[in-house]
Amino acid sequence: MRGMHSLFTLDTPQDACVPNHQSLILSLSLSLSLTLSVFFFMRSTSKRNVFGRRRPNLTLEFHEKVNKSLQTRTGSKATRARIRMMPIGVPRVPYRTPGEGTIQWVDLWNALYRERVIFIGQEIDEEFSNQVLATMLYLDSVDSSKKIFLYINGPGGDLTPSMAIYDTMQSLQSPVGTHCVGYAYNLAGFLLAAGEKGNRIAMPLSRIALQSPAGAARGQADDIRNEANELLRIRDYLFSELAIKTGQPVEKINKDLSRMKRFNAQEALEYGLIDRIIRPPRIKADAPSKETNAGLG
Repeated sequence: MRGMHSLFTLDTPQDACVPNHQSLILSLSLSLSLTLSVFFFMRSTSKRNVFGRRRPNLTLEFHEKVNKSLQTRTGSKATRARIRMMPIGVPRVPYRTPGEGTIQWVDLWNALYRERVIFIGQEIDEEFSNQVLATMLYLDSVDSSKKIFLYINGPGGDLTPSMAIYDTMQSLQSPVGTHCVGYAYNLAGFLLAAGEKGNRIAMPLSRIALQSPAGAARGQADDIRNEANELLRIRDYLFSELAIKTGQPVEKINKDLSRMKRFNAQEALEYGLIDRIIRPPRIKADAPSKETNAGLG
């Protein structure tokens, strides 16, 4: 045993057998910091090209974009409110000018105007009313013997701009035919009834609603009274004109329109708001024959 112990015994000086703990800890710290520095240097240089700029990781960027896109596609109301539909724009259609052989591409509304068709499909305000007035005056100046077709599918609008359209319709030499293709509420229904007698038309599923004109006034008592008197004057004027157009007594109109009164196409025809109900040929073909004895029992 003594011989074996001598095999593992080193012949070193006595001073070297006592380790310096501070030197050992310092050397280990230096080695660890050097190793980390080399590691981070190699990691950073692996993502850079030879010119020192960062080399893009296309795969990582792609997955980050996809993940971000999926996170924004939530069903929350706030997210849906931020989404805007892609604007389609006004379609352009080919139009052949009468008397000319050339065809030019124009926007849809321009093509309708050239065919003497005016479409009221929004709330009537001052700007839209001026556009309709200018179009009607221009078409009447071009050829006053041809009819102007006024298609209505809207909720009505402001009182004064709507009355301006009505007064202009009555002053034109061109006959104005009105067509309800969806719904005509409030003053839009009044414009529907203001068309030329015999040319006031509605589709089978059209809806019409009329009521007494309303307004709001603020200020001193005298101002409010004057505004109320003006509103009553306009109401009496509208009801008297509607009585002429429909053939109904003014008293009945005043009573019926004290609240919102709704009409379907047949009821509007019976009331005198329209003259005809047009059924397209396709609807006529699908309608059951009157001679068919169908039913229960």
